[in-house]
Amino acid sequence: MGICICQGRSVYHCTMGRSGPVQGDSMALASTAASALQAAGFVGTWDTDVPAGRSMLDAGAATLLAGNTSLAGQPLPLERALGRIHPEDRGWVFDRIRQARQTGGPFSAEFRVLSGMGDVRWILNRGRLAPDATGALRGCGVYIDITDLHAGSSSPSNAAGAAQAKHLEAAADHCVHVHAALERHGDTQLRLIAGTLLFGIGRALARHMS
Repeated sequence: MGICICQGRSVYHCTMGRSGPVQGDSMALASTAASALQAAGFVGTWDTDVPAGRSMLDAGAATLLAGNTSLAGQPLPLERALGRIHPEDRGWVFDRIRQARQTGGPFSAEFRVLSGMGDVRWILNRGRLAPDATGALRGCGVYIDITDLHAGSSSPSNAAGAAQAKHLEAAADHCVHVHAALERHGDTQLRLIAGTLLFGIGRALARHMS
């Protein structure tokens, strides 16, 4: 919230019938966009197989949430995938996730993690769980670092603000589906565009929730 930019994975982009510089420009664009997202707070993505009780993280998520980059792409139990969650948030976050795995639907939560340096970071976890073609419940989503939004910002207290948040949640749900479909399609540039949009929606949601 996969924004599935999938940090740590190699990106191969072949353009038939075009010259080398075009391919080089595409790779440079992808690299620049990914760097910009990371600098703006995008952490990484998750993909959950609910019946198996396992989640896979990309490199960015594995580094911050699990505390080990080498765990990227491996099916992990919840306790391992969120190994660096703040002790005070661990209980309620795990309860929310387990409940979502039973009911399905959209998922959104803000919680704290402890970085490898011991710093406290605020993370927005946004995604959706839904049945796949076989009927098995699966989920995907993104992690966004919103630490800066917890420095004096407050959530809207009026009905207009609540309505705006509801519309943003609906947009985020649709965008998660779009990005997941593009991830399967394999087009790097379209995936980056969808990722950028999902990131922006996530930041806007975080401002409303803070």
